[in-house]
Parts: sequence; C-alpha cells; structure tokens
Amino acid sequence: MLTALRLRKRLRRGEARITVVNLDSYMTYQPFLPEAAAGSVEPRHVVVFLRRVLTGCEILSGRVVRVELASRTVDFEPYEGPGRRLEYDYLVFAPGSVSRTLLIPGLAECGIGFKTLEEAIHLRNHVLAQLDLVASTTDERVRRRALAFVFVGAGFAGVEALAELEDMATDACRYFPGLTPGDMRWVLVEASDKILPEVGVEMGEWTARELRRRGIEVRTHTLLRSAENHHIVLSDGEEFDADTLVWTAGVKPNPLVKAGDLPLDSHNRVRVDEFLTIEGTTFAFAAGDCAAVPDLTRPGETTQPNAQHAVRQATRLADNLLATLRGEERKPYKHKSAGSVASLGLYRGVANIYGHRIRGFPAWLLHRTYHLSKIPTFNKKVRVMMDWTLGFFFKREIVSLGAMQYPRGEFEFAARTTVQETRERPPVHSGAGRHG
Repeated sequence: MLTALRLRKRLRRGEARITVVNLDSYMTYQPFLPEAAAGSVEPRHVVVFLRRVLTGCEILSGRVVRVELASRTVDFEPYEGPGRRLEYDYLVFAPGSVSRTLLIPGLAECGIGFKTLEEAIHLRNHVLAQLDLVASTTDERVRRRALAFVFVGAGFAGVEALAELEDMATDACRYFPGLTPGDMRWVLVEASDKILPEVGVEMGEWTARELRRRGIEVRTHTLLRSAENHHIVLSDGEEFDADTLVWTAGVKPNPLVKAGDLPLDSHNRVRVDEFLTIEGTTFAFAAGDCAAVPDLTRPGETTQPNAQHAVRQATRLADNLLATLRGEERKPYKHKSAGSVASLGLYRGVANIYGHRIRGFPAWLLHRTYHLSKIPTFNKKVRVMMDWTLGFFFKREIVSLGAMQYPRGEFEFAARTTVQETRERPPVHSGAGRHG
C-alpha cells in the first residue's frame, strides 16, 4: 500500500494506471497489533482503508494465485465468481509473509497466530473470556486449564503480544473477586538461548528478567512437542493443559512466491538486486518479507524481514519504479538499522537505538513515538494519539465480545429451538366435520 500511495502522489496525470490487489480492502499496521489486543488502541485505528487513501487507483479484493514474469500476467480470483487474468506493464510484488509452522501434533487444531487484526481481536476476547469462565466455575481442572497461556516464539511478536495481554489480564483481575494475577500462568517458550535478539543480548537478558519478575515463565532452549487436545508437552519434560496457545515462532514468505516463474533463493524469497528489481527483469520489483534484498551495509547478507526495512523499501521501490518509467537513474536501497524498540505493556519497554540501551518508561515512550510517526495517514496518527491520550485519564475497557467469534450463534440457537418446539407440539385437530 505504501508504494501505491507514493506512486499516486508522484505520478503525473495520465502517466500510468495503478491496480492494487489485496486479500482485504485495508492495510494493517502490524506493530500496533499487541496494543490493539490489549485495548490500548482501537482496532479500527491500526488499519487503513485502501479505497479511501488510494483514490484514483483500482482496488481488487481477492487472491492472486499465479504471477508470470514471462507473459506479464497475474491470475486473480475474487471471493466469489470467476477468476480472470490481469495484464501489467510494471509489477510490484509484495505479498508479505505467513506464519512458519512445524508439524507438531495438535498445533493446527489448538494454536493461533498473531499476524492479523482478526487474530489480535480474537486473542483479546479469548483471554478475557477465560477470566469470565474461571469466575463462573468451581472445577479446579477447568480453572487451571483456562488460566494457562502459552506463547511459542520469543521474537518481537511473541514477547510484545504476551507482555501486553498479560498486562491487560492483570489489570482485569480487579473486576473478578477471588481471582488474582498469581492464579494465572503465562509461559513463553523459545527454542534458542535468548529472547528478543533484535534488541541485543544485554537488553534481551534484561527483558527476560523483567518478564520473570512479573511472574511470567521464560523457557529458553525449549521446544513445543505436542498440543493435542490442548495438552501441552514441552521438550524439558513439562506437561500441562492450556486453553490458549499462541504461535509466533517465525515467518516464511507467502506461498504465492512459488506460484509462477519468480526467481527464488534457498529460503524461497524472491531474488532482487540493490534497486529492488526482480532478478532478470527491468519491469518487476519486490520488497518486504518475501524479498531477498541485499543489505549494502553488511555485504553478503540480506535485510531482515521487519517493519523498519519494509516501510523504507516501499518508498525506494516507488521512486525506482518511477525512475524506470521515466528513463531516469535509479538509486540503490541502503539503510543501516537505527535499532529496535519493543513494548512490554503499559509504561514499560525496551530499546536499543544506535547502540544506546534504553529500558522502562523512556523505551516505552520511544516505542510509541517511533511507530506513531510511521503509521500511514494523518487521520490514523491523530486517532491513535487520541486513544493514548484518553488512556491516561480513563481505565481501559475490560470486556470480552466473545459473540464476535460466532456472530450467528444466538440466532442459530433461536432457530433450532423453534424447530424443536414445533416438532414437540401436539397436533391440533379441528372439531368441525362435514354433515351429510
């Protein structure tokens, strides 16, 4: 979306036509998903409606199933109805990534990711619903299982999601008599020897200590072996039941990269040069998590799949596409990472900026300031800022909208009841007869 937005602003009238194909009619600013899940930000404020910001562009909602460089075509399928083939002169390929899962028994049935707004909202409703369940049952086995929350993967997504949701649930305990934060069990499972490697070893170790201080179990050198029937089995021998299993153990390029003739590297990322041009072409570009972009600040390596690079690559890609269209000189993508910031709940964070290690409230404030500057459109910046400002004066909303997960549940129950009552009702016999 960011590339299309920049192109729309810089293209001359009649110079080109832009078509944007996306599964949804909106773009999600993923760094704000943890805060949306915790209720610090209104979920609608972390998404940007494409048809509003990309006026003059053709927006197609559906799925691209194949991309061909040789024929310069894209096979597109809408949600309903027949598919069609789209022709292009220039291609921007940026489908992003999907969760990288493993063949672990029970994971597909019991786990959930944390890459979309729908997943974030579901987790918020689910966690709060677990507290409602515990407050309404006397079965100790049900209580223990409901209050166990397991997160697998200790990168940005896993640590921020766990920290924000734990902070929200701890805050919510005040409304549930007989329930204390100590009754909940939060477990972070990580296969490597450290968490949050993006902020450096020292800050990662401090984060682990901070999470443990809050009662969160941080288990490094540990694997998830099984999750069948919500029974968690870890490689260190620990076994327990948990109704909540969140999988954030890495990402992989969108499977669309394999559907066509795109050149791929050993990690199934599209091979591009320093100008973000797909290898072997002059008309196709790629960026973001699906692209193997050379890191000119570290020769021989590629850029990390994170939001910081994706945002900057989108801008450079748009400028290079325009330069190609106009026969002008292109510029290579070169950006040395400024560092990383992470939120650990309200007023708590960790950061490593240009080698400066920051923690606590200053890091949390830096996290908010940086991402507020990067979320697209002035409209969304103002709305997010209003959410944060109101949060200083009012307590956050603690309510589970569980019915959103099954919106037809109440109506289906009413319909089934009507059918059952009709079947059980005794037949009505008329007393009138024919005289003769």
